[in-house]
Amino acid sequence: MKTIAKSLFVLSALTAALSCHSQAAPKTATLYENVRVFDGTSEKLTPPTNVLVVGNVIQTISVKPIQIPSGTTATVIAGGGRTLMPGLSDAHAHLYIAGVTADQIIVPNPDVAFLDKVASEQAQAMLMRGFTTIRDMAGPIFRVKDAIDQGKVIGPRIYPSGSMVCQTSGHCDFTPPEQLPRSFGGPLTPLEQVRFSSIVDGRAQVLTATRFNLRNGATQIKLATSGGGESHMDPLYVNEFTSDEIKAAVEAATDFGTYVSVHSYTPHSVRRSIDAGVTVIEHGQLLDEATVKYMADKGIWLSTQVFDEAGPSFPPDVRARKHELVLNQGNVWRWAVKNNVKLAWGTDLLFEPQNMYMQNTELVEMKQFMTPAHALKIVTHDNAQLFALSGKRNPYTEGKLGVVQEGAYADLLLVDGDPTVNLDIIADPQKNFRVIMKDGTIYKNTL
Repeated sequence: MKTIAKSLFVLSALTAALSCHSQAAPKTATLYENVRVFDGTSEKLTPPTNVLVVGNVIQTISVKPIQIPSGTTATVIAGGGRTLMPGLSDAHAHLYIAGVTADQIIVPNPDVAFLDKVASEQAQAMLMRGFTTIRDMAGPIFRVKDAIDQGKVIGPRIYPSGSMVCQTSGHCDFTPPEQLPRSFGGPLTPLEQVRFSSIVDGRAQVLTATRFNLRNGATQIKLATSGGGESHMDPLYVNEFTSDEIKAAVEAATDFGTYVSVHSYTPHSVRRSIDAGVTVIEHGQLLDEATVKYMADKGIWLSTQVFDEAGPSFPPDVRARKHELVLNQGNVWRWAVKNNVKLAWGTDLLFEPQNMYMQNTELVEMKQFMTPAHALKIVTHDNAQLFALSGKRNPYTEGKLGVVQEGAYADLLLVDGDPTVNLDIIADPQKNFRVIMKDGTIYKNTL
């Protein structure tokens, strides 16, 4: 008993000492002076302003000089009238397959350690392009996310979906034609081996796959409910999963306080998904205006892209499908803006590591359909509103994301020029992004 009491006394003393040391440690701060702020929602920049970051949040924004708090170690950045804006976000990233080709992952027994390493390298590259938050829409990115959050790897904040849930002969079924489905005794596919996808059929299996992702830490769930551009077993017109199967995923996600996004292109698959209770449509490039209006009426989010034609590394059938999507996407964007659909933006870049720089250039392509300021609002404030739908599963709750406001996370870019007028500035982050800050830490400063 004396030994236990002595141990408790020592532990208590050590805890008190650590507490005193923690209190004595000076807080770090960054003071941005003479910047013009795009706050994530406004159409125009502010007059010359000063912004104080303390720790990992924005503490003070003022047109008057800001005093650095006593006991604080501060870095002062002379903004020189440059633009201070929220970090960019990508609502449809595939970090696990961004830096590899299909031949490096769709093989027997994929090298998981190699894939984790490449994903970590891509995470750092994304942050250095100005992307401070992403929503990862398929793959076992949990290990990389945890390493980033613990400061072991440099990269953006990640909202992970876990494995994409697909049906047999669906969007993520790359099974050889002669191989039996798993429920008939066949083996796991390579993408299932690394937990990039789960091929399931029927309500019970959909529930299990959804709950498996939630158990692993998914902040939202992704299903595929139509054919795909890069898959081979399912033409674009195919409708995938029955209404009851989709409802099963929605029920499981709702029980965990979050939502379901679905890969879907066509009016029929989108309407089926909405009627089954999904919250977000991914892609939607083949929609008609009536279905876009239906989405607006129901308050459904459209998380979409500005696709380019498929590159020469893809087979002819994939290039043909991608061409079909490109032909109608301009209509969908214009209808969505016209009908005030809740819009989010992401890239969906995958399997072409040499093209990852397009994360910025694809963002700039939104200028075809809206003002630069509106595009910036989508990739900052609006994307963050979508991410927050994960509710209590949201891993980032100390402050707001996607805005420059007092109390918000200090995820910031200091940019040459005015991107609310000239969106092309975003296309060259190496040249134009002078400071990149995430969570109050400066990762780039070329001033």
